[in-house]
Amino acid sequence: MSRPAPVLHPQRPTRLVYLGTPAMAVPPLRAIVDAGFDVALVVTRPDTRRGRGNAQQPSPVKVAAIERGLPVSHDVDDALAAGADLGVVVAYGRLIKPHVLDAIPMVNLHFSLLPRWRGAAPVERALLAGDSETGVAVMGVEDALDTGFIYAERTIPIKPSDTAHDLRIRLVAEGSELLVESLTSGLPTPRPQVGEPTYAAKILPDELRIDWTHPAGSIDRLVRLGGAFTTFRGKRLKIWGGAITDTERVPDPELLPERNATPGALVGEMVVCGNNSALTLREVQPEGRARVPFVAWRNGAQPVEGERFGTEL
Repeated sequence: MSRPAPVLHPQRPTRLVYLGTPAMAVPPLRAIVDAGFDVALVVTRPDTRRGRGNAQQPSPVKVAAIERGLPVSHDVDDALAAGADLGVVVAYGRLIKPHVLDAIPMVNLHFSLLPRWRGAAPVERALLAGDSETGVAVMGVEDALDTGFIYAERTIPIKPSDTAHDLRIRLVAEGSELLVESLTSGLPTPRPQVGEPTYAAKILPDELRIDWTHPAGSIDRLVRLGGAFTTFRGKRLKIWGGAITDTERVPDPELLPERNATPGALVGEMVVCGNNSALTLREVQPEGRARVPFVAWRNGAQPVEGERFGTEL
């Protein structure tokens, strides 16, 4: 259900509720606190069990809130009693209940150029799709997923070398600044989203498996996402760093992949990919071990002629 965009007074809001969970939601929280806003309550996801002994681990936002002496709750209904005139949502991880939205107007800091990449993984999907740019938006929160009006927006280029981590850092920095500016000056008149929506579904584990029949460009983007893996001799091998090889400029003709070379085949430091392309590897991580330079791994594994990546699970 669509609801009217909240229209606030020209002056900045006086009392806020902040809803967020992961590490990328920490800098915006710190930014609005440092800017002098009164954060009456921080709402975050419940603690999770991780590591040895299944110890309870608080969310990064909860840790940051406690460090700043801010009250914390795991129940969004507690926002109703906080006396806030605005809620600020950054990667909270859940849809806000309609009765809470009816009581408290809320804005969301979203990391894409809406309506492109609504949903859980906008940074990752923009990178995977090969988008040349993305952005951040301060938007109104509605019952539906990322459909609200836009108050403020910034565009950010995606560099060919950007990893998801690199891009996320820039987006969070720009978004934190944009959020503080918007709240300080008072939210401007909102505009509706324009264009065809696309949806950024959460990245599933099997999506990180490398298919070497794909062109090197798409594989490179998957590697830059973080956690991409292949297999070698029946074990997983994560690929953490690589570069697209211009097969027309390889100085040694013997290292040039044959046009009928099998995808996944190792040729020196290169792996043959689809469309007669190749990826030069820089850093890998054998299963159960630390990340190492590819050359060091190759010297230890000593792959023989004809061995390929991705032939076994």
